[in-house]
Amino acid sequence: MHYNAITAFIFPMRTAYQYRLRLTKLQQSTIDQWIELARRQYNYRLAERFKWYEQNRCDVDACPLICHLSELKDRPDFYAQKRDLVNSKKLFPEYKDLPSHTLQDVIARVEKAFDRWLSGDSNGSRCGKPRFKGQGRFRSIAFPDPVKPEHINGRFIQLPKIGKLKMIQHRPLPDGFKVKTAAIIKKVDGYYITLSLQESSVPVLTPDAPTLKNTIGIDVGLKSFLVDDSGEEIEISQHYRKAEKYLKRVQRSLSRKKKGSNRRKKAIKRVAKAHLKVSNKRKDFHYKAAQKLLQQGKHVAHEKLNIKGLAKSRLAKSVNDAGWGQFLQILSIKAEKAGLLAIAVPPGGTSQNCSGCGIKVPKELKDRIHACPQCGLTLDRDHNAAINIKYLAVGHSVNKAHLTSEAIAGVDEKPALYA
Repeated sequence: MHYNAITAFIFPMRTAYQYRLRLTKLQQSTIDQWIELARRQYNYRLAERFKWYEQNRCDVDACPLICHLSELKDRPDFYAQKRDLVNSKKLFPEYKDLPSHTLQDVIARVEKAFDRWLSGDSNGSRCGKPRFKGQGRFRSIAFPDPVKPEHINGRFIQLPKIGKLKMIQHRPLPDGFKVKTAAIIKKVDGYYITLSLQESSVPVLTPDAPTLKNTIGIDVGLKSFLVDDSGEEIEISQHYRKAEKYLKRVQRSLSRKKKGSNRRKKAIKRVAKAHLKVSNKRKDFHYKAAQKLLQQGKHVAHEKLNIKGLAKSRLAKSVNDAGWGQFLQILSIKAEKAGLLAIAVPPGGTSQNCSGCGIKVPKELKDRIHACPQCGLTLDRDHNAAINIKYLAVGHSVNKAHLTSEAIAGVDEKPALYA
């Protein structure tokens, strides 16, 4: 597979910074109320669309023999539901306390979820049927209007209809970036604000074409988190399995609590905090692993895995604990910001083919050593796969004998196994 067309950066550049909020009790109460009102509005607008869908699933609007069917109704779209917000504020005056654009963003979220169910996303992939949000299932509200520079003063940020909020600014906002939108997110350990930043004057960086010299091949796995084409490993950190004993204990405690009691509410919070801690540890590990790869200044090639399918196999717990999908997403974003490429190659044959001579050496999952009967190459199975992934990324065959002399000459120094 050849990668001749190299995609440049899409500008203006967007990034997001998240900060923790330190709110007063009044501010917490206000935000909780706003999130609850937004949840009800989400469910109401989603119900409107489901009702339209059930009444208009068939294009036939009349029966010539017995009955006359009702006329097809207009589909409730974003603009129609946005205009109806005036009626919602008349019937429920509490909605007047929310910023108008925040309510409009709720309708935009409904439309996005509903359209992805019916039509699919930009890639044609359809999502599952949207679900109504129960209490505690709607956790964020957005402020789509740009935040002016004068509204961010030191540790405080000013938002419409709520005033100044204190935030823990653990890192300064980058120079030249403008705050386009803000969103308040309620997590089990507190409230956070996510600022979406935009910069229009960032110079355009076009990555170089991938070659044997400027590309790293990696193979992710469960024995080691990843192995690169030089044989270097990053050990896997099984965060969920390490916390499994504690999670089992707190979840057993939760199951014994009476429904509706205060102790059950506290137990729910304990379980949620334990899972959040595992999630944060895993994400931190993924960021550090991606940084370690990209600091070499080379493109990174990896397999295009069917992670959803693997997560349904007998290795489901280990696959979910490794979090390959999140890692590859982080790697792609960080590579783009560094002016590099994260190249996905087809996974077929990367583990079975010999990286030395190219013949197929059948192996089962339990076989961890690659031993070629033809060329005598013996090395770790994942190391062999990483080399094959690298060659596929630069457009060469995995068969060493088929490599052109120019391609081999592009490598400063051959690996020891090719010496």
